[in-house]
Amino acid sequence: MRPFDYFRATATGDAAMASGQIIAGGTNLLDLMKIQVVNPETLVDITRIEGLSEIVCHGDGLRIGALVTNTALAHDTRVRAGWPLLSRAILAGASAQIRNKATTGGNLLQRTRCPYFYDTSQPCNKRTPGEGCAAQGGSGRMLAIFGTSEHCLAAHPSDMAVALTALQAEVEIRARKGDLRRIPIQQLYREPGDRPDRDTVLEAGDIITAVILPAPLIGSRQVYRKVRDRASYAFGLVSVAAAIEMEGDTIMRAHLSYGSVAPHPWTDDAVAEMLEGQAASDALFANVADALISEGAPHPDTEYKRTLLRRTFIATLRQLTVLADRSGTDIARTQA
Repeated sequence: MRPFDYFRATATGDAAMASGQIIAGGTNLLDLMKIQVVNPETLVDITRIEGLSEIVCHGDGLRIGALVTNTALAHDTRVRAGWPLLSRAILAGASAQIRNKATTGGNLLQRTRCPYFYDTSQPCNKRTPGEGCAAQGGSGRMLAIFGTSEHCLAAHPSDMAVALTALQAEVEIRARKGDLRRIPIQQLYREPGDRPDRDTVLEAGDIITAVILPAPLIGSRQVYRKVRDRASYAFGLVSVAAAIEMEGDTIMRAHLSYGSVAPHPWTDDAVAEMLEGQAASDALFANVADALISEGAPHPDTEYKRTLLRRTFIATLRQLTVLADRSGTDIARTQA
């Protein structure tokens, strides 16, 4: 372990945030420090800042403080009733011990689990810009299939961020000078391009203060389906977050997001539009799934993800629609 300074912030405007590495639960950051993937000179502890650990009503939605733990968020009765997709996604990730420490803001900002990012003996543009990407000619089973560049093939690991994207959540950000702004969660993340070391649009001194959930889609059917190597405590190979509104057999609105397949939660508006206004059927789901995976994988080892995502997409839509209702499948529904 390399030496570093420790600073305990008492307000979101503390100057040290501009030059230090923010730490809250530390469930990802401390691991990276131990293996010297990151070596911050200063850690800024934000866990004592008031007002960041609460879940409060925000119009017809909720304001979730950046320090709210994953456990508290997943088990909040309002979340389970109005946004069950979010609760299910959080419970699908990590162990109970990690959820007890991991925070809302930290979950959104966790780094990739690409093995080359974690291996300091291998070149990695996300770790050191311009060094190269060992994944390009190496093993790539866990890598992304969408949104990659020649400089980086890494996938984002968060489950919670995928659900929040499908739920059209916004992120509240406080700038160094005190200005507050809110952006859709999908705008928080950057495409890797030629600077994959910059995961987000956050600038020096910016801090996530909250996540804003819009009003729940009353009566919507919500599912988070995650496929992984083992049934628990494993990062996803692919995942689908879906919230569907129906009238009879017809899909009226579809909110979809996909995880473990891109450098950030992946969305495809054209795919959602293909579903809306259509009667649910296996033929419809198959055609839309083909459109979702129409492009080839950027790495030969991730070609299987295209097939896996296709099957997971179809299974999720069958579970959410009348096709699944007729077979008695359990579906989470928002409550009035």
